[in-house]
Amino acid sequence: MQISPSILSADFANLESELAAIANADWAHVDVMDNHFVPNLTLGLPVVESLLKVSPIPIDCHLMIEDPDRWAPGYAEAGAQSVTFHIEAAADPIRLARAIRSAGARAAFALKPGTDFAPYEELLPEVDMVLVMTVEPGFGGQSFMADQMPKVRQVREAVRRHGGEIWIQVDGGVSAATIEQCAEAGADVFVAGSAVYGAESAAAAVEQLRELSARHG
Repeated sequence: MQISPSILSADFANLESELAAIANADWAHVDVMDNHFVPNLTLGLPVVESLLKVSPIPIDCHLMIEDPDRWAPGYAEAGAQSVTFHIEAAADPIRLARAIRSAGARAAFALKPGTDFAPYEELLPEVDMVLVMTVEPGFGGQSFMADQMPKVRQVREAVRRHGGEIWIQVDGGVSAATIEQCAEAGADVFVAGSAVYGAESAAAAVEQLRELSARHG
């Protein structure tokens, strides 16, 4: 069970100290949005390169961008340890996943709430993780979509059938109130933004989420 706090909810003027505040987490989740694939603009490769120099934990880049086939490998080459692209935006997901892996990162694909997993099950041997979005991608602080839990179960069952060490990540509205149902459905990597950075102590929030998720591990 791994906790990956999203810096989308952090103070962008103090990202180095905000990363230090979650040093006890497993990953720092960095949302890259281009204002095209999603209606929001966050940060890009130059900022990620700076974060990689100061982060005490590995960086997990979630690319909510158009044309990930062109841009995603650069994040792996820069040193991000995990790079996730949206399946809805990728022209050649197999080639892209292989490019990310060959650059030294874990490769993952993400599914929007309205995207079925079944057509992409055959991609499992090419990736290290599947991200099931539990909100519409684009903005932090949205309400958790419990209706995505059957999809998490579907991915978990497919991973069991295929074998291999493939993680299942959930992102969106994950908190102390919702993390247990995610773990029960089969998720093992949990992205939490406001639940961590909105807490009095980010580190304590990470520990609480880890304990709650472990009840179903």
